[in-house]
Amino acid sequence: MPHDRFSPRVTAVLGPTNTGKTYLAIERMLGHASGMIGFPLRLLARENYDRIVRLKGPGSVALVTGEEKIVPSRAAYFFCTVESMPLDRRVAFLAIDEIQLAADPDRGHVFTDRLLHARGEEETMFLGAETIRSLIRRLVPEAEFVTRPRFSTLSYVGPKKITRLPRRSAAVAFSAADVYMLAELTRRHQGGAAVVLGALSPRARNAQVAMYQSGEVDYIIATDAIGMGLNMDIDHVAFARLAKFDGRHARPLSAPEIAQIAGRAGRHMNDGTFGTTTEIGPLDADTVAAVEEHRFPSLAGIFWRNSSLSFSSPKALLASLEEPPPAPQLMRAREADDHLTLRALSRDEEVARLASTPHAVRLLWDVCRIPDYRKILSEVHTRLLKQIYVHLVGPEGCLPEDWVAKAIARLERTDGDIDTLAARIAHVRTWTYVAYHGDWLADSAHWQERSRTLEDKLSDALHDRLTQRFVDRRTALLLSRLKERTDLIAAVRDSGEVIVEGEPIGRLDGFRFHPEPAEARDDRKAFVNAARRVLLREIARRVKRFEGEPDEAFAVGADGRLTWRGAPVARLAPGASLPSPRVEPLTSDLLDAALRERVRRRLEAWCGCHLAARLAPLLRARQADLAGPARGLVFQLWESLGSLPRSACQAEVAALAAADRGALRRLGIRVGSQSVYIPALLKPAAVETRALLWAAHNGPGTPPEAPAGGAVSVPLGDALPDSFYAAIGYRPFHDGDGGGRALRVDQVERLADEAGRLGRQGAFIVTAALTRLAGCGARELVPILLGLGFTAEDGEIGVTFRRGRRRPKAGSGARTRAKRRARPSGRADSPFAKLRDLEFAP
Repeated sequence: MPHDRFSPRVTAVLGPTNTGKTYLAIERMLGHASGMIGFPLRLLARENYDRIVRLKGPGSVALVTGEEKIVPSRAAYFFCTVESMPLDRRVAFLAIDEIQLAADPDRGHVFTDRLLHARGEEETMFLGAETIRSLIRRLVPEAEFVTRPRFSTLSYVGPKKITRLPRRSAAVAFSAADVYMLAELTRRHQGGAAVVLGALSPRARNAQVAMYQSGEVDYIIATDAIGMGLNMDIDHVAFARLAKFDGRHARPLSAPEIAQIAGRAGRHMNDGTFGTTTEIGPLDADTVAAVEEHRFPSLAGIFWRNSSLSFSSPKALLASLEEPPPAPQLMRAREADDHLTLRALSRDEEVARLASTPHAVRLLWDVCRIPDYRKILSEVHTRLLKQIYVHLVGPEGCLPEDWVAKAIARLERTDGDIDTLAARIAHVRTWTYVAYHGDWLADSAHWQERSRTLEDKLSDALHDRLTQRFVDRRTALLLSRLKERTDLIAAVRDSGEVIVEGEPIGRLDGFRFHPEPAEARDDRKAFVNAARRVLLREIARRVKRFEGEPDEAFAVGADGRLTWRGAPVARLAPGASLPSPRVEPLTSDLLDAALRERVRRRLEAWCGCHLAARLAPLLRARQADLAGPARGLVFQLWESLGSLPRSACQAEVAALAAADRGALRRLGIRVGSQSVYIPALLKPAAVETRALLWAAHNGPGTPPEAPAGGAVSVPLGDALPDSFYAAIGYRPFHDGDGGGRALRVDQVERLADEAGRLGRQGAFIVTAALTRLAGCGARELVPILLGLGFTAEDGEIGVTFRRGRRRPKAGSGARTRAKRRARPSGRADSPFAKLRDLEFAP
C-alpha cells in the first residue's frame, strides 16, 4: 500500500540467502538517528556489533544479548538477539532478521511477537524468506514488500565422498557424534577441519571459524548452526545427514531448511554448489529444483504465545501463557522451557508460598526464563532456579556472593575432553546471564567480568581441544607453507624413496610418483601435495640423466612396456605399420609437454636401434637396392614382419627374374611353394619381437604369448585371430570345429614337400616323419594336410591321403559327396566330423 509520510514505514525485505538483506538493513539503520536490529543468534549480533563499532566508535553502539550487555550512555544503535531486544527503548529504525523463524516450534512465538508489536518510530524492516510473504500481508497489512534476488547462483552437483570434497567445503550433520566422526575422517584424509556446533560458545565458535577463514584448514564440519547468517568463504555445502532431532523427535529436513543451509555456499558474487555425501545418496529432483530456484510453499501459520501476561499469581500467569491465538494464521506455541520450568516451580510449596505478590510472580517468571544452556531441562536446572529465586525474594533481595563464588569456582578447570569443557561453558553461560541482571547481584559488574573471563578461558581450552583432535597441526602447517610457496625440506633418495620433512611418503618409479597406501598414513594426501614441488625439480633432473643413458639401461617387456633400469616409463602404441610402432610415455602429472617429448624422443631412438637389431635381416632387405618385382616383394615382407603366403604375392613371384631370385636368396629370403619368408626371423627372439609388434599395433590388452622355445606348431587359441599367427611366421590350419594348429612357415614347406613326395607315389598314410615335421599327432595333422590340398578317405588300411581332389565319375553322386567332405563346418556330415571316428594305421 502507499506509504503515508506521517506513519512509520513497514517494509518486508524477502529473498534467499546471499541477497544482502542484512547489509541493507544496517545501511538503512545508519541513515537514521537511532536504530535497533534483532538477530537470531548471539554470534550474529556480536559479529555485526564489532563491525559497526569499527565504523562508528564504541560510544555509539550497544550490544544486548542474554549473556552480554554493552550499553554506552550515548548509544544510538543497538545490536541484539531477538529475545533480548529492549523494546521499551524508542528508536527511529527497527529490524528483525530471519523473520521466517516465526514458524519455528521452539522460538517462533518470540519472532511472531516482534512481527506483530515491535516497531521503529520512522521505519520498521523485517528480513527473511519469501515463504512468509503471505502471512505478513495478512497480519501486517500496511507492510510494503521488497524482493531481493540472490547475488550468485546455487547449483546442485550430486553426491561426493566425504574424503573427496573440494577445498573450501562445509559438511553438515545434525548431532555432535556425527560431526565428530566426519571431522575425524576429514583430519585423516585432508589434514583437518574446523568444527561448528550450536553447543560451542561464541568465542570457541569464532576461533574455529577464524581457523577456516584464514586457510589453516580447508574444511568445516558443522551442524545447522552455520545456516543462520555466518559469513564464510564456503564454495560447497555437502549434507552428510538429511534428518535432525528437533528436541521432540527425529524428522527429515524440509526443502527450505536445506536451502537455508546450502545457501552458505557462495558469497556475494561467487557462485556456490551443494550436494550430499555418497553415504546418503542423491537428493530427489523436486527438492533440488526447489532449492536451485528458491521456490517453496508459503508458510501456513506461525507460532504465537500471549505476551500480555498476568502476574497476579503463578496460576494466573500459567493461564495467560496458555491463552489461544487471536487469529487463524497463528498457532499456539508448544510449551517452551520457561513455561515448563514455571509449571514445575509453581507446584513447589515453598515457591508457591513466596510468589504471593505480583512483584514476586514477575520475579519468578524472570528466573524461569534463565536459559538452560546445557539443554538438559532436568531437576538439576529446576533446582538451581529454585535456589536463585529463594535467594532473590529473601531479605537481602540478591544472590549471596559466597554461594555464587563457590558455584563458579567449581567450573574454573580446563581439564577434561571436548564434551566436558562444553558442559562447563554452558554452565558458566548460565551464570553470565544471571550476572547481567543488574539487581540480582550486589556487585554485578565484578561477576559479569569474572564469568565472561572464565567463559573465554574455557572457550580457548575447548578450541585447543577441538584443534588437537580434528586438526593435524603439522599437516596444517605444511599445507600453509605450501600455499605460501615456502621451501620445504624434501628430497628423493637414490632408491627413489621420497622424503618430506623427514617423513617417507612414497617412491618415484621412473617418472611416476607412487604414494604410500592410504592406510599407511592418515595425512598422505597433504604430504603428497607438499612434495610436488621437489618432485617436479627431481623429474627435470631425471629427464636430463635419462637422455644421456646408454642403450643398455632400456628394455622392452612382452607386454609392450618400455623400462628404464627396471622402471616402466613408456609403452608401444599403434604406429603407421606393424614394424613401425609409436612410443607413448606413460601418463605422469609430473611430466609437462616438453619433458614428455624429450622422454619420447630418447625412447624412440632406442626402440629404433633395438628393433633394427632384432629384425636385422628384414631391415637389410628393406634397404637393399633391388629391381621392381623384388622390391615390391620385400615391401610386402616388411609390412608383414618377414613372412607372407605365396598366394598373397604370386604376381610378384611370377615376375621375378633369375637375378632377382639370386639377390633375394643372398638377403636370406626364401621363396617357397607355400610361403615367402626369412628363415632368420623364425628364431625364438625374433618371433617374440614380432608378437610384441603385433600386440602394439592392435592396441592395449593382454598381449598374446609367442610360441615357447621355437615350437614348430601350436594349438590355435580361441581368442587369437589368424593375423597374429601370420605376423609371427606361423600359418593357421583350422579343423572346422573351432580347433586346429598353427605351423611355422618353414615347417609348412618341409611338410608340403614330404607329403608331396608321398602323394606322388599314390595314396599314403600319416607317417612318423610327417608328425615330426608338424610337431603334433596324427589326428591333429589331418586339417594341416587338408589345408595343403590333400584329400582324405577311409580305406582298408585306415585313413589315407591323396594329392588334390579325386575326379568323381559322372552320375555317380561322388561329386556331391566330395563337396560335402570338403565343406569345413561343424556339421555331422563334414569330413572333419567323420575323420574323428576313423582309425589311423599303426
